[in-house]
Amino acid sequence: MQNITDNKKVIKLVDDAVKLCKPDNVIWIDGSKQLYDNLRNKVLASGEMIKLNQEKLPDCYLHRSAVNDVARVEDRTFICCKNKRDAGPTNNWMAPDEAYSKLSEIFDGCMKGRDMYVIPYSMGKIGTPFAKAGIEITDSLYVVFSMEIMTRVGKSVLDNLGDSNDFVRGLHSKAQLDAQKRYICHFPEDNTIWSVNSGYGGNVLLGKKCFALRIASYQAKNEGWLAEHMLILGLTKPDGKTRYICAAFPSACGKTNLAMLIPPEGYKRKGYKITTVGDDIAWIRKGADGCLYAVNPENGFFGVAPGTNAKSNPNALETTRKGTIFTNVVQNLDDNTVWWEGMGEAPTNALNWKGEPWTAQSEQKGAHPNSRFTAPAKNCPCISPMFDLGEGVKISAFIFGGRRAKNVPLVYQSRDFKHGVFVGSVMASETTAAATGAVGVLRRDLWRCCPFAATIWATILNIGLISATRLKTRQKYLM
Repeated sequence: MQNITDNKKVIKLVDDAVKLCKPDNVIWIDGSKQLYDNLRNKVLASGEMIKLNQEKLPDCYLHRSAVNDVARVEDRTFICCKNKRDAGPTNNWMAPDEAYSKLSEIFDGCMKGRDMYVIPYSMGKIGTPFAKAGIEITDSLYVVFSMEIMTRVGKSVLDNLGDSNDFVRGLHSKAQLDAQKRYICHFPEDNTIWSVNSGYGGNVLLGKKCFALRIASYQAKNEGWLAEHMLILGLTKPDGKTRYICAAFPSACGKTNLAMLIPPEGYKRKGYKITTVGDDIAWIRKGADGCLYAVNPENGFFGVAPGTNAKSNPNALETTRKGTIFTNVVQNLDDNTVWWEGMGEAPTNALNWKGEPWTAQSEQKGAHPNSRFTAPAKNCPCISPMFDLGEGVKISAFIFGGRRAKNVPLVYQSRDFKHGVFVGSVMASETTAAATGAVGVLRRDLWRCCPFAATIWATILNIGLISATRLKTRQKYLM
């Protein structure tokens, strides 16, 4: 396929990748239905994805990753910048020259006999003030279809980019799926991400943690904004006014449940409502009025499947009913649907996440504990009407939480703004490469972070909302 852009920097990126990886063909993902249909036929024929029951789960597919490739690999994830201290205390560091040399040897010829896909994508709605462009080059159709869900993909991204050099360069290959040679390397000073020998989730969907948090945090530092591991929800009160809240929690700690929270019945009758702007990442900027505005740069949800059900999070479950890729869950052979622990009665005729015969009496669980669904945000019943707002939503409060650590207050009354920032920055129950510090506003009680709606709801209702006037006095802390 011919180039679909005249941007010389993008073309050079692709040419360099071709010389290094030596694919048989180069296919530009232009976002057209015809191309997606052709590639869908190809991925189904290869067995990389399995078509599910199209009546019960329209446009849904099952994907199984390699058994040695089922989660993000923090110990193989590196920040590659000139000065080690700039990588931060929670990240692994590797010198850029060393990383480029080490990974170039692995990438050399890794796509022989394969097609190379060039994915132009936008984090944030294309052309809006918050939006950032990226190019991911990959040999994985799972990545192609997942990026279509999680970001905005197609020629329109390149058209909007024009001749600009302001885009993140991403190179990925499944290579041999060799866990000993698996690396996810970030080069913030070069706006570059290289990922090799993985075919799973956050390791290979480079717009997610790699770009939206790690590279974006460096961009934000230079440009005066924030890239944070935070959900964004809207709380509408009976008076019809909606206030927006950001909340920071570790991965797999209930962020999606909180972002899609359904108010208790009594509050629903009074007119309270929750809408979802984002469940994982927030890009935050100062507005002209001095207040903080946030957008969710993603276009979909990459959620943990086990534990997601009609009781714990009916909105998330409904979101997966169409256009979704399920990874490492149980396949119900009776009706060609999916199942995972927590969904109720197990199927009697099924394959586990490895593709092996499985029943509820089997020793091991059917779905991998980190099995996932990749679903379009537009499917969510409680998606906010402000989801695609290019200017972002005004943030009234921040919640900080984590897995409960002994004697650590997770919601705390700060004495002043500086103290709140300090307490927020040191509260953690685990350290991950995705973890970020953030500006914080903390409330009055000790609170055990948990997925129980009543506890979370009570916390939201009692949160001390910040006025625009008070926020204006705090601008300097964003720099």
